[in-house]
Amino acid sequence: MKPTIHPEYRPVVYRDKGADFAFLTRSTATSDQSIEWTDGNTYPVIDVQISSASHPFWTGKQRLLDTAGRVEKFRAKYARRGRQGG
Repeated sequence: MKPTIHPEYRPVVYRDKGADFAFLTRSTATSDQSIEWTDGNTYPVIDVQISSASHPFWTGKQRLLDTAGRVEKFRAKYARRGRQGG
């Protein structure tokens, strides 16, 4: 591998401000902002809008969708259009 063509792979903090959640991982992402982490070191921080702490699937606040009802509505709607000729 050529050493000059790859982006720098370093520790980065991803922060979900809405859920007051942050985690340290490694990434090639860049940021102008930085944050002091619990280990005392300063790392670049990238703000995200959603994370595992705020995503409905992971928090258990997921909405249940009535897919059977939606399919029936769709079929009924387009069955009427088919009879009308357009």
